[in-house]
Amino acid sequence: MSTLTFRAATAADIPALITLVTSAYRGDASRAGWTTEADMLDGARIDAQGLQADLARPRSTILLAERDGKLLACAHVADDHGKGYFGMFSVDPAQQGGGIGKQVMEAAEAHAAREWGVPVMQMTVIDIRDELIAFYERRGYQRTGIKKPFPYGDERFGVPKRDDLRFEILEKPLATHA
Repeated sequence: MSTLTFRAATAADIPALITLVTSAYRGDASRAGWTTEADMLDGARIDAQGLQADLARPRSTILLAERDGKLLACAHVADDHGKGYFGMFSVDPAQQGGGIGKQVMEAAEAHAAREWGVPVMQMTVIDIRDELIAFYERRGYQRTGIKKPFPYGDERFGVPKRDDLRFEILEKPLATHA
């Protein structure tokens, strides 16, 4: 099996990104993997306009992980007011559990430290996603206890199936290289 290659996404990658991210989080296809949000949320996970904004934003990269030219995973990495932001983390459901996600996280953390010198990486996770939070904790992230309300009524984040959703910020110190 060949190794993963990483590159920054371009506007030409938007359709493939929408397919990948949707397959990892929404609908029946997402149930093949363990990252599904299908029991909590319906609707879109991302859209072309939001992806284009992430691509155009300064100090922001959508990192793609490919093997033999096939898109397998992605993550959005950015400098968010002096702290790294890690989001839109998606692995093809058929490829989950094989170590690709760990490699993507490591590449994203290294990118943020190298490109922007940020001291920490942060992410927001729906706080009832215990299995997902445990995955991040095994990779050095810690719960901060800082909660943010879920944006009910803003369908860019999906259509909630429950009324108890909220985000928690997780954080990990990064090794920066001067």
